[in-house]
Amino acid sequence: MALLKRKKKQEKTEAELLAASPDGAEIDAEEVMRKYDRESNTRIWEGIPKIVFTTLLVAFSVYCMAMTLLSVEQAEARLARFLAFIVIIGYMMFPARKTGHKVNHIPWYDLVLMAAGFGAFMYFALNCTDILLMGARIQPVHVVLGVIGILVLAELCRRCVGIPIIVVVACLVAYAFYWQLTTGNNVALYDALRKIVQKLFYTTSGVIGTPINVCYTYIVLFIIFGAFLERTGIANFFIALANRIAGWSSGGAAKVAVIASALCGMVSGSSVGNTVTTGSVTIPMMKKTGYRPPFAGAVEAASSTGGQIMPPIMGAAAFLMAEYIGIPYLEVAVMAIIPAFLYFSGIFISVHLEAKKLGLKGIPRKELPTFKYLLQNCYLIIPLVLLVWLVASGARTMAVSAAISIAGAFVIGFINFLLTNWRERDEGTSFGSVFAETCKMALFTTIDAFAAGAKNVISVAVACAMAGLIAGCITVTGLASTIINVIVMAAGDFLIIGLVFTMLCCIVLGMGVPTTANYCIMASTCAPILMALGINPICAHFFVFYFGIVADITPPVALAAYAAAAIAKAKPMATAVNASKLAIAAFIVPYIFAMNPSLLLQGDVTTATVALNMVTALVGLFGVAVALNGFLFKAKVNPILRAALVAGGLSMMIPGSLSDIIGFAVVSAICALQWVLGRRGQGPAKLAEAEGADAADADVDDLEPAQ
Repeated sequence: MALLKRKKKQEKTEAELLAASPDGAEIDAEEVMRKYDRESNTRIWEGIPKIVFTTLLVAFSVYCMAMTLLSVEQAEARLARFLAFIVIIGYMMFPARKTGHKVNHIPWYDLVLMAAGFGAFMYFALNCTDILLMGARIQPVHVVLGVIGILVLAELCRRCVGIPIIVVVACLVAYAFYWQLTTGNNVALYDALRKIVQKLFYTTSGVIGTPINVCYTYIVLFIIFGAFLERTGIANFFIALANRIAGWSSGGAAKVAVIASALCGMVSGSSVGNTVTTGSVTIPMMKKTGYRPPFAGAVEAASSTGGQIMPPIMGAAAFLMAEYIGIPYLEVAVMAIIPAFLYFSGIFISVHLEAKKLGLKGIPRKELPTFKYLLQNCYLIIPLVLLVWLVASGARTMAVSAAISIAGAFVIGFINFLLTNWRERDEGTSFGSVFAETCKMALFTTIDAFAAGAKNVISVAVACAMAGLIAGCITVTGLASTIINVIVMAAGDFLIIGLVFTMLCCIVLGMGVPTTANYCIMASTCAPILMALGINPICAHFFVFYFGIVADITPPVALAAYAAAAIAKAKPMATAVNASKLAIAAFIVPYIFAMNPSLLLQGDVTTATVALNMVTALVGLFGVAVALNGFLFKAKVNPILRAALVAGGLSMMIPGSLSDIIGFAVVSAICALQWVLGRRGQGPAKLAEAEGADAADADVDDLEPAQ
């Protein structure tokens, strides 16, 4: 027991050291999460109530795994029961307000909402067959229960996801009422309500539609897998690996943040969560190196958000995309490689240019993790490799593959604990004592992982249910066809106009919504627009996925950027603006593969074609990054040349040999000119001499983030 206590104390001390900012002030990561991530704004349980609640969470995770792997029950019954349990643990976990939480307290009105919501969904689950046979002839009691279920779920969504998605759902439900009342033959209000409730609550075209089905079938298991994987120590290994790869180079701390956030983010499934987790380590490191606070926060926010598009996991969205498009998961993961590479390359280039402009150095090599350490701990990635291999082989279903990988993560975690405890044992401690302590640690870690998995499932499941409502309203009213026709007519023969309109829709609808639910909404509302414009279906889904994700760093509701700003002690809006600049590739690359599907390996492509497109895209991104940074080769780039760099860079991203040649000539000529100016000693790139370098930081009002 002494060994376990010493281990916990050591971990706490390390966490405190990592969380200390360069100016000596500590970063309260938990407080940041509570403020900017609704999923972390939870009730406080202590003592016996905490044990009871944790037991309930663990039981829920085990139940989900068992039902997913073994149950052959009717889908409607399984999904309704799943949401009934979500309502119970959701209201136990999330309070109505952000502040004023009392320990071990849940108000009476939450108990009423919990019981009402649980009863509505459980009644449907228990009487599923009879209700489905009624069709549109459901009775008043069914209408009342359906309304209660939807309203209770909407309130839970407000608490754990946010208001923007509720506003969208409310507008669409109101439109569905209007459509029912105006398109029928003198339809009564009750008849309209009955039809809408029947469609949205009692069929698979609403709350229990495709999004919640995919959540129940796949996402739950992969969220639990991610929770286990995080507790094996793989995040620390990823940070160490990133340090070894890039820490030594100019401004290496920021490059470490890019690599580590990409690796950790693909597992976490939360832009804000990944920002706070890795940012509590990387942001102070970047500030200490010499990066300005808004830039340091922006690097972490942009990289953590990009983790959601990083294969093979992609925050579990890859599995959703495979289900929606109807292709194997492995194909989705492979197609995502090149766009993800371009995204992180764009951030990497911007970070390097900023480091050169400020004259920053790298981390001393003697302070970097050794190759011996990396080799000794490389076994930590085995569960991730196992998952990819199982899914790629096709020998097991995705659910079984996830379950086996969870078991693998448990084994690897146990081995990691055992080796660590053995190395840090007191002199004279026997192997039996170390093994016993390791078993205790493994048990507590398993409980913690199952509980964390259940907690993370709640917001995703609720948001997926809301996404089902959105899709159901659009289907019932035929609104999708109307929106498509409007945008197609507005775009005319100009595809770019339709792409811009769709991009704006994605950014607005994606504000404050978790990654997986975000994609569900985009796939239901925005992807059909692009397909109507003639875009390849796969390219359309990737396009809306990318722009839904970047909502986390795009003002005004840039939650990941605001969380990073809190850690960096920087202006929130300035951090969001810098993050948007750093993630410029996320705003450009989707247009590239929308007009040139070869980047997603679509069409008749060859290795040479793909390689050429990657090179031209990288050179184009370099040109745009230089234009945004304003410095190259120790010389400032004047405004006219910066505009030319943007034009040249974008030209190289437009399909066609002529545009590539023109863009390459422009970018190359300006780079050559800058090299000459730098050689002539036009002035070293120092922060104090960089005119306008702080424009994006100092001239932006310190606006409070929208909540």
